[in-house]
Amino acid sequence: MNTPYQFSLQPLANESRQERSIQGNEPRAPDPFESGFQKLKTCLHRELIDSLDLSRLGTLDEAHLRCHIWNLAEKLFRSRREMLSSVDQERLIDELMAESFGLGPLEPYMQDPDVTDIMVNGPNEVYVERLGRLQETNTIFADEEHLMQIIQRVVGWVGRRIDAQSPMVDARLPDGSRVNAIIPPLAINGPSLSIRRFGQSPVDMKRLLAYGSICPEMTTFLKAAIEGRVNIMISGGTGAGKTTLLNNLSGYIPADERLVTIEDSAELQLRRKHVVRLETRLPTSEGYGEVVPRDLVRNALRMRPDRILLGEVRGGEALDMLQAMNTGHEGSLTTIHANDTRDALSRLEVMVSMAGFDLPAMVVRRYIGSAITLLVHLARLKGGVRRVMRISEITGIEEGEYQIQDIFCFHQMGLDSLGRATGRFEATGNVPVLLDRLEELGIPVSPRLFDPRSLSSGEAISFSSEEVSL
Repeated sequence: MNTPYQFSLQPLANESRQERSIQGNEPRAPDPFESGFQKLKTCLHRELIDSLDLSRLGTLDEAHLRCHIWNLAEKLFRSRREMLSSVDQERLIDELMAESFGLGPLEPYMQDPDVTDIMVNGPNEVYVERLGRLQETNTIFADEEHLMQIIQRVVGWVGRRIDAQSPMVDARLPDGSRVNAIIPPLAINGPSLSIRRFGQSPVDMKRLLAYGSICPEMTTFLKAAIEGRVNIMISGGTGAGKTTLLNNLSGYIPADERLVTIEDSAELQLRRKHVVRLETRLPTSEGYGEVVPRDLVRNALRMRPDRILLGEVRGGEALDMLQAMNTGHEGSLTTIHANDTRDALSRLEVMVSMAGFDLPAMVVRRYIGSAITLLVHLARLKGGVRRVMRISEITGIEEGEYQIQDIFCFHQMGLDSLGRATGRFEATGNVPVLLDRLEELGIPVSPRLFDPRSLSSGEAISFSSEEVSL
C-alpha cells in the first residue's frame, strides 16, 4: 500500500511551461492570473486540510485518496465554480495533492528526470537547470508565507528545524537530493530554497564515454591505477561531476575489498557489497551531538577498511585522510573543490593547517606528495558541458615545489552554434612514473596508451542535447 509521501505526481499537463534560457532576457514580471490562481489554491488548501479526516489518510492508496480529495474539493468548488474552468479544476486537484503531500508548485520539477537543480529565489522567482542549461520558469508561490510552508515541510521530512534562531538548513532528502534553505534575517530578500536532485539512475562510465565527458584512454589508465591501489584526489568546481566520477571509479575496486565511505551528506551510490557508509551529524538545537568528518575518519581507521572514500575534504580531516593514505590504506579516494590541480594542492595545505598542528610548510608538502599520486580535475564548461580537463601525476617534491606532470588533458577549441564548448582530448606524451609500480603488481599498461598519435578520442567533441548532469 502506498503512503501519501510516496506518490509519484506527473508534471501537470495543463500548466503553461514557458521556461527559457536566462541568457539575454529581462526578469519576467509575475503573471497576475498565475498569482491569483496560487492565492486561490492556498485558500482552498487551508479549507481542504480543515475538512480532511487525517486518521483515514494512512489507510488509503493513491487512487482512493485522490478520489477522496476530489470529492471534498468539489464541495469547495461549488461556491467558486464561476471562477474556474473545467481545465483549471483538474490542475487545481493536482496542485492541491502536491500542496498536501509534496512540494506544491515545485512538485512537477521533482518528477521531471531532466531537471537537476531547482532554485527558488523568492515567491515570484523560480529557476531550474534542465539538461545542463539554466532556465527561468513561470512557477510562482502565492506569497512568502506559502514558500515558507513548503520550506518547513522539506525541513520536517529530514527531522530538522528552521526559524529565526536557526535560519539555515543543509540536508538530504530520502531520495538523495540535497536541500539548502535560508530565511530572514540572513536572507535579505526573503526565503530561498535550493534543491540539487539526484537522477533516477546513476550515470555510469559508458554514458560518460558516450557524452564525451572522458575518453577511453583515460578510463583504461584510471582503472589500472585503481586496481594498483593508487591514491587519487578528484578536484573541480560545484556541479563539475566529482561525485559521479568517484562513483564510477569505485566500480573498479576489487569486490573482495572492504570500503568505508565518509560524507557530509550521503551522495555516493556504490553498486557493490561490503561498503560501510558513514555520514556526519549537525549539532542539536541545544548545541550537542555534532559529529564532524574528522571524527568519522578516525573511527573508520578502527573498522578495518581496505580503502577509505572521503566524499569531500573540507577541513582538518585532510590531515587524518593523508595519514590513512600513508599508513596502509592505499587506494583511497577523495574529492576537493578547486579551480585547478595546483590550486587543489594549495587548498589541501590550508586544510591540513586547520587540524590544529603547526607543521612546517615543507613537511606538509612532503606528506601530501607521498600520499597522493594522481590528480583528476573536472570542469563544467560553457553550455553545461562537463569534461575531465586533466589527469596529472605528482612525481615528487624538489626544492620545496611539487613536481607534477600532466598525462592527459582536454583542450577547448571554441563554441558551437548553440554556445556550447567544443574541444578534444589529448595525450601529453608523458609516461607516468607509476607504470613501474603497476607492472610489479601484475597490472601492465602499454606505454602506447600515452602516445599523442594513438589517442582514439583526439577528434573534436561537441555537446549532445542528450547529455545530463553528471
